[in-house]
This record gives sequence, C-alpha cells and structure tokens, in this order.
Amino acid sequence: MQVEINGIAQLPMAAKKLLDFAKTHRFFVFEGEMAAGKTTFIKAFCEALGITDVVSSPTFSIVNEYESPKGPVYHFDFYRLKNLQEAYDIGYEEYFYSNCFCLVEWPEKIEELLPEDYIKVKITITGSEQRIFEFIEINE
Repeated sequence: MQVEINGIAQLPMAAKKLLDFAKTHRFFVFEGEMAAGKTTFIKAFCEALGITDVVSSPTFSIVNEYESPKGPVYHFDFYRLKNLQEAYDIGYEEYFYSNCFCLVEWPEKIEELLPEDYIKVKITITGSEQRIFEFIEINE
C-alpha cells in the first residue's frame, strides 16, 4: 500500500492508514534516508496509538518506552549501533518478542535480529515536504 503526503499536516492521516493496514501486527521497521522523516512519522503514529507522552528519537539511548492505551510501545533507533553485541546488551529479545508495539529506525543495522513477521514502512522523499510511504507486510 502506498500513501502520498504533501506536508506534515497529512502525517496523522498516513499514520491512521498504517494502523489500519497493520491490523494485528505490532512490529514495524522504518526505512528511509537521513532526514526522510522517520522520527516525525513515528511521532504521528504514536499519536494514532493514543500516546500523550512526548515522543523523541532514542538516538543515544537506543530505545525509548511510551505508554499507550494498547500497552507499552518501544521505539528504537539503531543508527549509532556499533555492533550487534550492543543490541544483545540492551536485551533486544525481551522487547522484540514481547508482543508490544516495536517501532524500529535503521533496521538494516540489526537485520539478522528482526522477527519473521513485521510491517516495513519505506519512506521516499519526493519534494521538500512531499513523501511517499510504502507499507509492506513481511513474512519470512
């Protein structure tokens, strides 16, 4: 499924479409070049999940936890990960297999650790504020 937006005001609509597309899925990976808007879109997605906390990038902490009406939501940013051992050190398995919402930025850094089933969100920049969001269900 593809969703095109022409500005950040349309992010809540795109986030709602992702939530509808995902159905029962709770694991999401977000791909896109630097400054594509991964964290900004995750903020809108967290709002769609009912999160009222401030959502920010866990660039230095690797994972942030938020509370939602649907349970805990774990937001990961693996951009600064030096090696896979760091993912093991934070106990990634407890998060990834918790059946809680997991939102992963820079999944290519931990590709071999991803679960078999997840939703990939591919973000493509098409203009200064224009983006294409592609939602892909992965079942390996």
